[in-house]
Amino acid sequence: MNVLLAEYASAHDPTLAAEGAAMLAVLKQSFERCGYDVVVPGNGDFGAEIERIAPSCDMGLVIAPDHLLARYTQILEQHTHNLGCGFMTVALCTNKVQTEKILRSHNVKVPAAETRGKRVIKPVKGCGAQGVRISDGLTGPGEFSQQYIEGEHFSVSIVASRVVGDACLYFSGKPPLVLAVNRQYIETGSDGRIHYRGGETPVHPAREAEITGIARNVVEVLGCQGYCGIDIVVGDTVYVVDVNPRITTSLVGIAACMKEEIAEILVAASKGGGPDQVHLTGAVRFDTQGKVTRI
Repeated sequence: MNVLLAEYASAHDPTLAAEGAAMLAVLKQSFERCGYDVVVPGNGDFGAEIERIAPSCDMGLVIAPDHLLARYTQILEQHTHNLGCGFMTVALCTNKVQTEKILRSHNVKVPAAETRGKRVIKPVKGCGAQGVRISDGLTGPGEFSQQYIEGEHFSVSIVASRVVGDACLYFSGKPPLVLAVNRQYIETGSDGRIHYRGGETPVHPAREAEITGIARNVVEVLGCQGYCGIDIVVGDTVYVVDVNPRITTSLVGIAACMKEEIAEILVAASKGGGPDQVHLTGAVRFDTQGKVTRI
């Protein structure tokens, strides 16, 4: 069977190219170990490449910056079976203001809106901490600001089974599968800009059960499918600060520890199935260039 892995950054975004290539390599190797023939787009127009290749593939997955992800996922879904989040949910999740509004209405704790003093300013649509800064200055076009939360930074890597799209064929009601809780290495520059430097996985913080419970609730509230990363800051309480409806860098570390194949998990989840848990051995540190170090 053929699977299209349409990763955007490695060929089209020099800033995120190494990170994208690392995620693509992990996925490609897993699918190949599971017996799939992997096809990747060429260097031409990304959307046109998906449209050209997808009809000849049995399934596919798009990995792209948040502001582009919905558009390219929609193209993929028109031609083959999508292993990731549905394009309408992607469009919702990549609008951080709307996502927070929905989560707040479902009693999920998110940072409060803040317009004065020291606060976090971020793009309404963005990924990889690009454009995020701590500042008391003005917001620019396409930005919003929120309460600055002092605390520990984690993410939850989670895979949700089919809930929309092919629901009539594959909906099973199976709950989301937590792969791991990851510690995030966040660096703040002298100019207040925030940089994501990778992380450590798996980790087991004191409030792990609460953290994973919140992450499961988030993907169910938003209707996410496939692999998602839920970014969390643990301060006086557990705050959800971002929802990534796509493959994230944490997978590079998780795959180095996980006995199961991520390819098998993604395919099974896309059809309403998959394991009830995964088995992780040891722990690793990983960076945004694809380097993985055993701890």
